[in-house]
Amino acid sequence: MKKSVVFACLYLCFVGFVFAQSIETEEIKYIKAGRLFDSEKGRILSDHIIKVVNNTIFEVGTTIPIPKNASVIDLSSYTVLPGLIDGHTHLLHSETVTDKHPIANEILFQGDALRALRGAKRAKSFLESGFTTVRDLGNSGQFLDVALKQAITEVTVVGPRMFVSGPIISSEGGQVVGILKHHHQITSNEYRIIKNVDDAINAVRENVNYGADIIKICANNTPNNTSLTIDEMRAIVKMANRYNKKVTAHATSNLAVWEATTAGVDAIEHGYAIADSTLTLMAKKGTALVPTDISKKLLYKYFELLDFKGDLEKAVISYQSRKRDRLQRAIKAGVTILTESDNYMDFEIPQGEAAKNILVAYQEEGMEPLDILRSSTYLSSKFMNMSNRIGVIKKGAFADIIAVKGDLEKDFSDTIFNVVFVMKDGKVHIKE
Repeated sequence: MKKSVVFACLYLCFVGFVFAQSIETEEIKYIKAGRLFDSEKGRILSDHIIKVVNNTIFEVGTTIPIPKNASVIDLSSYTVLPGLIDGHTHLLHSETVTDKHPIANEILFQGDALRALRGAKRAKSFLESGFTTVRDLGNSGQFLDVALKQAITEVTVVGPRMFVSGPIISSEGGQVVGILKHHHQITSNEYRIIKNVDDAINAVRENVNYGADIIKICANNTPNNTSLTIDEMRAIVKMANRYNKKVTAHATSNLAVWEATTAGVDAIEHGYAIADSTLTLMAKKGTALVPTDISKKLLYKYFELLDFKGDLEKAVISYQSRKRDRLQRAIKAGVTILTESDNYMDFEIPQGEAAKNILVAYQEEGMEPLDILRSSTYLSSKFMNMSNRIGVIKKGAFADIIAVKGDLEKDFSDTIFNVVFVMKDGKVHIKE
């Protein structure tokens, strides 16, 4: 027999062996969903089956045959949803209500190792609460978010899928309050402080080079009082676009929101004060709003921890009235709303649970439950250019799936906490 024929036979045998092995190692699960949230269209469907192969959704429908002796996860009594997305987290940062210098304390007294270990615990709490994906937006030292993301990816620790920003790009001072001028270099351990347009361009290059998935800037850097210029922000947006990265801006005043939107950012974080004319500009340019509001329950807890001595009911009503007005005006203007938490406060409950509470704030401000869920799944994934992979339950998407017990439309504020099942990447983390 010629050598070429022998080689061909051996090659075919090898290919056949590898193919057979790949079939044998496929892990196939069938999920029976009594109710299924269609996040793209914002509706609840009945009696669907989800076929999961390894870490991917292979098929979704009502007539999928289930082979005898197949691995079946029966969620017929529950509502099945795509894993939730929290688009504004700070897993490497936490502070108490009474902290006067929280970021400075982390920089000076905690160190990277302790922050990373605490961040891993917070990451696990988000996953267990049903958040299978987060966008982590800074306050994470020098790329500790990139390290945590890698640790989760390689399953060294358990946590949600992470998209990270690296150090926030800011003007002088960052958001570290009270640092004296001769100690200003301390702030550079937490923020990328830029001096001019050219430095802004280099800051984007640095963050991208060291692993950032998105660029986070401080249009104004409250609680400090400086801000980036429109030209600096435009340069950041242009350079980020070169690397196919989106830019999101911390902006709290109307001027900061207007300037960041004019500069071309993709989203506004917070936007506590926004004029109708600025909301119109945001809608025209397709700039999303991430309100990061807080629920009544957490407001009461906040004032309790603060030992607030004023009129508690008046303070809560005033806060929620302002936030409701801003949110409803944004919705009316046609601005895309992303319901994300920005929860970094220690409310003496797991951070993921606190973040879930913040979803309730949007219902208290007048959003419908299914709109909140659509914002926390499909719209968030669409913003991240990932709408075929996360935030949806459809063929080709990652098998990031959760289930809750109760009626989401009639009893959202209780049901959303009653998580009975969490799957990420095809692996089950919680099952009742």
